[in-house]
Amino acid sequence: MTTNLTDRQLVILGAAAARSDLMVLPLPDTLKLNAGAAALVLKSLIARNLIEECPAERGQAIWQERDSQRLTLKITEAGLHAIGVEPPAPDDTVPAEAPSADVAAPPAPAAIRPGTKLALVLDLLHRPEGANIAEITAATDWQAHSVRGFISGTLKKKLSLVVSSEAEGDRGRIYRIVPAVGDAA
Repeated sequence: MTTNLTDRQLVILGAAAARSDLMVLPLPDTLKLNAGAAALVLKSLIARNLIEECPAERGQAIWQERDSQRLTLKITEAGLHAIGVEPPAPDDTVPAEAPSADVAAPPAPAAIRPGTKLALVLDLLHRPEGANIAEITAATDWQAHSVRGFISGTLKKKLSLVVSSEAEGDRGRIYRIVPAVGDAA
């Protein structure tokens, strides 16, 4: 079953998956959503069981207060699967009292499941010949704007991958993942 997600939904789920605690809030600053638009996007993700409400711990961002209980949002296993990320093993989770990972280096993303669209796009972009938007849309059944949003939001901003973009003759704009400095040796 294919899960069609908007660019905003992809960015929100990708950001949550990249966090060690898998929390959705705070939303990435790059979204620039007002409170009403953010609430609509989050409610749509809740309705699709891609994120869920859970009790908020001290210091966590609050989604809602209901019956004097403070609630926050967390990506679900279905949400991780929807973006092609393998859920972490139960012992990989970080307790809520752990220091924020935002202060140090960004947390490592969860393992990428083979056979997912995320793995497919990564394989295409790791090839020496790279891939253009048309090739990625044909492989994933995504629309072109979703591919561009996925590259800039999930791959570049959330997974911290360096993606080059060059115009090459008849193929048009070609995207490639640039190996990290330590990987080139």
